[in-house]
Amino acid sequence: MEAKELPKYQSHKKVWALKIKKIDFSDDVSNDFHAIITPEEEGYEPFVVNHEYIHKHKPQEGGYYVVYEDGYRSWSPSEAFEEGYSKIN
Repeated sequence: MEAKELPKYQSHKKVWALKIKKIDFSDDVSNDFHAIITPEEEGYEPFVVNHEYIHKHKPQEGGYYVVYEDGYRSWSPSEAFEEGYSKIN
């Protein structure tokens, strides 16, 4: 019996995103564990993400830090992000 192909969807969401150049993880093993993300794009300062973000999304250099319209913050591998989104501004 052949498996039926799942329905296909195309994304049309608007997101804000920065490509990640570098991630510096803190040495703190407590709940204050965090990382500093340095964006690839010029003009944007490094910023801190907390341990919940790190644990849930497991960000990696070269991927994208993504913020959705509802404020949800995520991470996306570069290939998936670049295939699904085009810069609009």
